[in-house]
Amino acid sequence: PADFPSYGWDNEYGERTMDVPDFFASEHMVTNGEFYQFVKEGGYRNKEYWCEDGWAWRTHRNIKWPFFWEQVGPAGSHEYNLRTIFEVVPMPWNWPVDCTYYEAKAFCRWKTEKDGSPTSKPYRLLTEAEHHVIRHKDHSLEAAKNDVNADKVMVTSGEDFPIGSTGSNLNLAFSSQNPVDYFAPSHTGHRDTTGNAWEWTEDHFNPLNGFEVHHVYDDFSTPCFDGKHSMIVGGSFISTGDEASVFARFHFRPHFLQHSGFRLVASDTDAPATHLFAGNFEGQAAARDAAVARGEMSMTDDKQENVYETDESLHMYLGLHYPSSGEAEGIPPILPHAQSPVHGTHFPQRVAKLLTSLDPKPTSNTALDMGCSVGGASFELAKSFDHVDAFDFSGSFVDAAKQMQAGDKTMKFKIPVEAELFEEVDAVLEPGVTHEIAEKVNFFVGDACKLEEMTSQGKIGSYDGIIMSNLLCRLPDPMACLNGLNSIVNPSGVVVMITPFSWLTEFTPRGKWLGGFYDPVSKEPIRSQDVLQKVMEERGFDLIHEEEIPLVIREHARKYQYIVSRATGWRKVE
Repeated sequence: PADFPSYGWDNEYGERTMDVPDFFASEHMVTNGEFYQFVKEGGYRNKEYWCEDGWAWRTHRNIKWPFFWEQVGPAGSHEYNLRTIFEVVPMPWNWPVDCTYYEAKAFCRWKTEKDGSPTSKPYRLLTEAEHHVIRHKDHSLEAAKNDVNADKVMVTSGEDFPIGSTGSNLNLAFSSQNPVDYFAPSHTGHRDTTGNAWEWTEDHFNPLNGFEVHHVYDDFSTPCFDGKHSMIVGGSFISTGDEASVFARFHFRPHFLQHSGFRLVASDTDAPATHLFAGNFEGQAAARDAAVARGEMSMTDDKQENVYETDESLHMYLGLHYPSSGEAEGIPPILPHAQSPVHGTHFPQRVAKLLTSLDPKPTSNTALDMGCSVGGASFELAKSFDHVDAFDFSGSFVDAAKQMQAGDKTMKFKIPVEAELFEEVDAVLEPGVTHEIAEKVNFFVGDACKLEEMTSQGKIGSYDGIIMSNLLCRLPDPMACLNGLNSIVNPSGVVVMITPFSWLTEFTPRGKWLGGFYDPVSKEPIRSQDVLQKVMEERGFDLIHEEEIPLVIREHARKYQYIVSRATGWRKVE
C-alpha cells in the first residue's frame, strides 16, 4: 500500500487480482538429497530435460551438478560437499538445493518422466499468486495490510525471527540455510514459504497494475520487464530489510544464483502466472498495456470505440465475404482494369478450402471458424463438414451472419464508390451455399482468448478442423488463444492460421505481440512466424503447410487494401 510505513521498490506498489485454481505443491522445497538423484541419473547430460537456452547455458559452463556442490572422491563416485558462505561442509542432504531456474525446470521434467505427475499436467514451479496462497496466514499480504506488525521484518530482529508460529530462516536469523523441516508449516501445510531460500517461479518479472517509475531510481525495475527475468519469492536466510518483507517482489535472469531453490507444483490447469515477452521492457508502458488489455483505460484520452461494431466496418466485411453481392446491380467487387487483382477476392472461401485440402482426420466431422466475422468462410466449411461452430467477438458481425443464414432478403450493404458516394446492394450468399448447407452453421458471440471458459460452458467442443482468419494479430492476448488450441482439436485434426502479423497497439498491447520487434538484450530481430512455430510445436502441433495468401479489401472504386497474409497449417500430433 502507498501509505505503508516502510521503504519499497517501485515494482512492489500497485495491485493485481488473480484466480488461482486448485494446485498441488510439495510440502517443502526440493532438497539436496532429492536433487542428488537427478544428478546421479544423468540429468545434466540429457538434453531432453532442458529448454534450449538452459542447455546452451549448461554446456557453455560445463555444469555437471549445482554450482555450490564440490566433488570429493574419484570421478563418477557422486560424492559431494557443500560450499557455504564461510566454509565447505559435508553435504547437508536435508537443506534446500541452491540452483538456477534452468536447473529447476530440468528437474521438473525429469521428475515427471521418472515418477509421473499427480495431475494431468507435468510438474512445474510455483507462481507468485500460488506463493501468496500457501504463505502463513499471519505473515501474509492481507495480514500486513490490516496490521503493520504482521510484516514481521518491521518489528523483529534477525535473532528473534525464528521464534513463534511464523518463525523462519529470514533476516539473517542464521548465516546459512537449514533443514527444510526445521520450522513449522504454514496453515496450508507447506514449509519454508518464507525464508531459507528464495523460490523460483513461473512468472516473468512484471509490473503490477498502477505501476509507476520512481524518479529517484528510475531504472531499478523497468530494464528487467523484458520477459528474460524470472521472479523469485519468499526471501532467503540472507534477505533483510525490504527483501524480507511480505511485499517483496524480486527477480533474476534464469542462469543466476541467488540462494534460490524451488518446490514441485502441478495442476490440471495452466499455471496462473504472469508472462511478458521479449520487447516489453518499458515499465510504465507495460503497466498501461495491462490496463488496456483489461479494458480499464484506452490508449488515448478519448474512449476508443470498437472499430468492428461500426456500420462502415460491417459493410466492408460483407463485401469481403460475399463478393457476388452487387452482380445484380452491376457493381463488381473490383473496378475492371488491366491486371486487376481479382485473385485477391473470395478470401474467406479460399481459406475454408485450404483447410479441407489439408485432409484433417475425420473424427467428428465438425469444424470451428474462430473470428468468423460475417460468416463467408463458415458457409464454405459447411459444404465439407457435418457441423460448423462459428463465433466472433463482434455482435453486429454475428447478427449479420445469422441474417445471411436465414436468407433475409432485406439484408443490404453499401459499396463505396467515391468520397461520400456509394451504391447499395443486396447481400447474397456465394454460389453453392444452399439453405441446407447454411443451416449446418451455429453462429454465436465468443472470445478467442477464453477458449477454456467457452469449453466449460459448453459453447464449443473439439473439432477436426479449425480456421483462424486474420485473427491472431487482432487479439488482446494471442498466447491465451494459442494455449487453448490443443484441447479443442481432435487427434490429427488441422488448424489453419492466416495472419499478416499486423501488430497494432489499438488491438494488442505491445507486450503481447509475438514478434515484430528487436530483442531488447541481443538486438536480434524477433519474427512472429518463428515464435509462432515454436509455440505451436511446444503445444503438440506439426507444421504441415505454408503459403502466402493475398486478399483485397475495397475502400472505394479506385482504392483497395492489398494484403498478403501468411497461411500455415498445423496438424495435431496423435
